[in-house]
Amino acid sequence: QVQLVESGGGLVQAGGSLRLSCRASGDTSRAYPMGWFRQAPGKDRDFVAAINWTGGTTYYADSVKGRFTISRDNARNSVHLQMNNLKPEDTAVYYCAAGSRYSGNYYYEGRYDYWGQGTQVTVST
Repeated sequence: QVQLVESGGGLVQAGGSLRLSCRASGDTSRAYPMGWFRQAPGKDRDFVAAINWTGGTTYYADSVKGRFTISRDNARNSVHLQMNNLKPEDTAVYYCAAGSRYSGNYYYEGRYDYWGQGTQVTVST
Protein backbone atom coordinates (compact mmCIF):
# COMPACT_ATOMS: atom_id res chain seq x y z
CA GLN A 1 0.00 0.00 0.00
CA VAL A 2 1.06 3.53 -0.74
CA GLN A 3 -0.24 6.67 0.90
CA LEU A 4 -0.02 9.98 -0.95
CA VAL A 5 -0.27 13.44 0.59
CA GLU A 6 -0.44 16.58 -1.53
CA SER A 7 0.59 20.06 -0.43
CA GLY A 8 1.19 23.49 -1.91
CA GLY A 9 -2.27 24.47 -3.05
CA GLY A 10 -3.73 27.87 -2.37
CA LEU A 11 -5.12 31.08 -3.79
CA VAL A 12 -3.15 32.93 -6.45
CA GLN A 13 -3.87 35.68 -8.94
CA ALA A 14 -3.98 34.99 -12.64
CA GLY A 15 -0.46 34.95 -14.06
CA GLY A 16 1.01 33.74 -10.79
CA SER A 17 2.71 30.49 -9.87
CA LEU A 18 2.28 27.64 -7.43
CA ARG A 19 4.29 24.49 -6.77
CA LEU A 20 2.41 21.40 -5.72
CA SER A 21 4.15 18.54 -3.97
CA CYS A 22 3.13 14.96 -3.34
CA ARG A 23 4.88 12.79 -0.79
CA ALA A 24 4.56 9.01 -0.81
CA SER A 25 4.76 6.80 2.24
CA GLY A 26 4.14 3.14 2.96
CA ASP A 27 5.57 0.79 0.34
CA THR A 28 8.27 3.04 -1.09
CA SER A 29 10.66 0.21 -1.90
CA ARG A 30 10.40 1.16 -5.56
CA ALA A 31 9.56 4.23 -7.61
CA TYR A 32 6.09 4.34 -9.15
CA PRO A 33 4.80 6.04 -12.27
CA MET A 34 3.09 9.17 -10.98
CA GLY A 35 0.44 11.51 -12.25
CA TRP A 36 -1.48 14.66 -11.43
CA PHE A 37 -5.17 15.02 -12.15
CA ARG A 38 -7.60 17.84 -11.38
CA GLN A 39 -11.30 18.21 -10.86
CA ALA A 40 -13.18 21.48 -11.17
CA PRO A 41 -16.63 21.90 -9.57
CA GLY A 42 -19.28 20.03 -11.52
CA LYS A 43 -16.78 18.48 -13.90
CA ASP A 44 -15.03 15.16 -14.35
CA ARG A 45 -11.53 14.56 -13.09
CA ASP A 46 -9.05 15.33 -15.87
CA PHE A 47 -5.47 14.38 -16.58
CA VAL A 48 -2.90 17.14 -16.03
CA ALA A 49 0.60 15.62 -16.13
CA ALA A 50 2.48 12.40 -15.49
CA ILE A 51 6.03 11.14 -15.16
CA ASN A 52 7.54 7.68 -15.49
CA TRP A 53 9.38 6.00 -12.65
CA THR A 54 12.84 7.26 -13.68
CA GLY A 55 11.71 10.80 -14.35
CA GLY A 56 12.99 10.55 -17.89
CA THR A 57 9.63 10.75 -19.63
CA THR A 58 6.85 13.23 -18.96
CA TYR A 59 3.33 13.69 -20.29
CA TYR A 60 1.12 16.79 -20.29
CA ALA A 61 -2.41 17.75 -21.14
CA ASP A 62 -2.52 20.20 -24.03
CA SER A 63 -4.11 22.81 -21.78
CA VAL A 64 -1.04 23.00 -19.52
CA LYS A 65 1.85 22.39 -21.94
CA GLY A 66 4.45 25.13 -21.67
CA ARG A 67 3.06 26.33 -18.31
CA PHE A 68 3.30 23.30 -16.00
CA THR A 69 6.33 21.12 -15.28
CA ILE A 70 6.25 17.78 -13.50
CA SER A 71 9.34 16.45 -11.76
CA ARG A 72 10.25 13.86 -9.16
CA ASP A 73 12.78 13.19 -6.44
CA ASN A 74 12.92 9.45 -5.86
CA ALA A 75 15.29 9.82 -2.93
CA ARG A 76 12.56 11.77 -1.14
CA ASN A 77 9.64 9.74 -2.51
CA SER A 78 8.11 12.90 -3.88
CA VAL A 79 6.76 14.37 -7.08
CA HIS A 80 6.19 18.04 -7.85
CA LEU A 81 4.08 20.10 -10.19
CA GLN A 82 5.39 23.58 -10.96
CA MET A 83 2.53 25.67 -12.29
CA ASN A 84 3.32 28.98 -13.95
CA ASN A 85 1.17 31.57 -15.69
CA LEU A 86 -1.89 30.24 -13.93
CA LYS A 87 -5.31 30.97 -15.38
CA PRO A 88 -8.75 31.04 -13.74
CA GLU A 89 -9.62 27.87 -15.64
CA ASP A 90 -6.86 26.06 -13.74
CA THR A 91 -9.00 26.37 -10.60
CA ALA A 92 -9.66 22.84 -9.31
CA VAL A 93 -8.80 20.28 -6.71
CA TYR A 94 -5.51 18.69 -7.75
CA TYR A 95 -4.88 15.03 -7.04
CA CYS A 96 -1.66 13.09 -7.00
CA ALA A 97 -1.77 9.46 -8.16
CA ALA A 98 0.61 6.50 -8.29
CA GLY A 99 0.44 3.43 -10.50
CA SER A 100 1.83 0.02 -9.58
CA ARG A 101 2.35 -1.04 -13.23
CA TYR A 102 5.17 0.34 -15.34
CA SER A 103 3.25 -0.01 -18.60
CA GLY A 104 -0.06 1.54 -19.51
CA ASN A 105 -1.66 4.75 -20.67
CA TYR A 106 -0.45 7.56 -18.44
CA TYR A 107 -3.40 9.75 -19.46
CA TYR A 108 -5.98 7.27 -18.17
CA GLU A 109 -6.90 7.56 -14.50
CA GLY A 110 -7.73 3.85 -14.37
CA ARG A 111 -4.03 2.94 -14.58
CA TYR A 112 -3.38 4.54 -11.19
CA ASP A 113 -3.91 2.52 -8.03
CA TYR A 114 -3.28 5.04 -5.28
CA TRP A 115 -4.67 8.54 -4.87
CA GLY A 116 -4.11 11.43 -2.52
CA GLN A 117 -6.89 13.45 -0.88
CA GLY A 118 -6.33 16.44 -3.12
CA THR A 119 -5.28 20.04 -2.67
CA GLN A 120 -7.32 23.06 -3.72
CA VAL A 121 -5.90 25.50 -6.27
CA THR A 122 -7.86 28.69 -6.83
CA VAL A 123 -6.83 31.25 -9.45
CA SER A 124 -8.49 34.63 -9.22
CA THR A 125 -8.88 37.18 -12.01
